[in-house]
Amino acid sequence: MALEAGIVGLPSSGKSTLFHALTRTESHGSGTEHVGMAQIPDDRLDRLAAVVGARKVTPAAVRVVDVQGTGPKLLGNLRQVDALLVVLDGFSGTRVPEDDLETLRLELLVADRDHVERRLERVAKQAKSGEARLKAEQAELERLLAHLDAGRTLAEWEGELPPELEPLTTKPLIPLVNGAAGIDLALEAELADLPPEEAAEFRGEGESALGEVVRRLVETLDLITFFTAGEKETRAWTLRRGSTALEAAGTVHSDLARGFIRCEVVRWDDLVAAGGHAEAARAGKQRLEGRTYVVEDGDVLNVRFNV
Repeated sequence: MALEAGIVGLPSSGKSTLFHALTRTESHGSGTEHVGMAQIPDDRLDRLAAVVGARKVTPAAVRVVDVQGTGPKLLGNLRQVDALLVVLDGFSGTRVPEDDLETLRLELLVADRDHVERRLERVAKQAKSGEARLKAEQAELERLLAHLDAGRTLAEWEGELPPELEPLTTKPLIPLVNGAAGIDLALEAELADLPPEEAAEFRGEGESALGEVVRRLVETLDLITFFTAGEKETRAWTLRRGSTALEAAGTVHSDLARGFIRCEVVRWDDLVAAGGHAEAARAGKQRLEGRTYVVEDGDVLNVRFNV
């Protein structure tokens, strides 16, 4: 499952422009929600692909969801995402980004409040049956609603939250100021339409909008990148820091996790320096690890499995 990032912002802040800069596609979809994939650039990937003679190179990707508008109903479409990219108007001179950020925080709180209230209404009706589990959930939802009515987010709730809620106010917020003080999204959208070589030449040493956004996503979500490297395909994958080899296998394919036997591990730079898997193994740079091995950023994995 790809990392998911939702784009939110007040009208005319540049949400669709960011979507285009990230995905290199125009907004399209149901009219209220646009979805695209943004590749995560990584210089290590091409070097690995060259060493193993890969016929296909696949970068890691972020699934980007752009919601057109705000309000509880629309924001509810973002309950599945991992983080929220908040686009703030820093170019028109008519808005104050810090104030707009607080407005959007309030929108998220209101969306969570309405979500809890709707669930409470459903559970309260079901709880009339007298079932203890439903009556306990009703009581908990009533406490949560009072917490939100007091202006506090669900991130500030001290207990465990019901998994069915999928709250918005617990998600990391990554503010992006659209303008001279942040990211020039209009320029980045224009560069997205150019061939990669021309865009890189124009940008020079500067970081692209995607590079900036991805860096902040990685830092916020504490992600690492691991690789699978073979002649057929060399590919980058994202994983939560602290995840195991078994979880990495499941990221690649559920069959690899289900039939996991062990995992061959080599550092990406050791593989490049050695010139290939066989050479890295002969040099003692490749090792076998079990399912509990904690994957590190830059690991190249080859999962041995049997389904």
